[in-house]
Amino acid sequence: MANPFYTGEHEAFREVMRRFVAREIEPYAHQWDEEGEFPRALYAEAAEIGLLGLGFPEEYGGIAADQFMKIVASQELARAGAGGVSASLMSHSIGSPPIARAARPEVRARVLPEVLAGKKISALAITEPSGGSDVANLRTKGRRDGDHYVVSGEKTFITSGMRADYLTVAVRTGGEGPGGVSLLLIEGNTPGLSRTKLKKMGWWASDTATLHFDECRVPVENLIGEEGQGFKQIMYNFNSERMGMAASCTAYARVCLDEAIAYAKERKTFGKPIAQHQVIRHKIVDMAQKVAASQAMLEMLAWRLGQGESPVAEICMMKNQATQTMAHCASEAVQIFGGAGFMRGVKVERIYREVKVNAIGGGTEEIMKDLASRQMGL
Repeated sequence: MANPFYTGEHEAFREVMRRFVAREIEPYAHQWDEEGEFPRALYAEAAEIGLLGLGFPEEYGGIAADQFMKIVASQELARAGAGGVSASLMSHSIGSPPIARAARPEVRARVLPEVLAGKKISALAITEPSGGSDVANLRTKGRRDGDHYVVSGEKTFITSGMRADYLTVAVRTGGEGPGGVSLLLIEGNTPGLSRTKLKKMGWWASDTATLHFDECRVPVENLIGEEGQGFKQIMYNFNSERMGMAASCTAYARVCLDEAIAYAKERKTFGKPIAQHQVIRHKIVDMAQKVAASQAMLEMLAWRLGQGESPVAEICMMKNQATQTMAHCASEAVQIFGGAGFMRGVKVERIYREVKVNAIGGGTEEIMKDLASRQMGL
């Protein structure tokens, strides 16, 4: 039965995305993981099919897109089972929305067309060595000095941190607490900025870095929004990021399900395919049940967002639901694969390594529960 949430336009874009992933990403996913990066040319190729412009203003090269178009993009990218590629390729989806919403017109006109065309890379820099989601207490300083801010401090676990040309950075321009936080656009060639590459459990093809700001002078016109209003911009950004992660995690879980089914039909033990063993069939049904439940919750939340609602508690719970589904399906898929699932080069092994980054990034499972409970008045 046709899904009522998706129109012909959504399905046409799904086909474009599926061909792109099958042709440009999937054949190289293992190679790029082993190399620890993917070609920068992939950004321009993604821009050509409209992927990078989704949801951004058309005047800067963007494409109008609802929540379901974004779900299609996230879930089709996930088919390659290459979370590192998706994370860095789409780092502009968290780095550039604050620019599109709140930067000065001349800054938007200078930055966004290059990013959406795949010519420049955008990243978001919030997390610090001293704290992750505790944005209200960040320590990186942005001291006003004439027509510049002088930025000193560190950010870490920054996706696309090594290659980013534009960094959307949270800094403290005022006193303690959320009211002292502002957002600055810091260009990658700014004197005083240095970067250290990080090695990770998963997302090997994604470049992840610690950024060091040593008295970086940033023009005042690069302030995004009003001074002291950065915290609100960051919180707004988090909802979109968490929905995107939920869509991807649900899709990674489905990839594990599909791979497990295919393998169970081929692999034989005791004279018959392992799919004919009841214990394997039950594992697969449990996986399918969790994927279906997560997808249904995701699509209902997307519909509610499209109606103008802001269901923050449910978005937090959705992220946990999706990451828990991914964790369950990745673990069961590797178990069904047996020894083959422990070998590098198969999708289920890559996805298994990438479970934890999703359960941590964008707000840990514990923080999601706390935020949801507060929204529920507890």
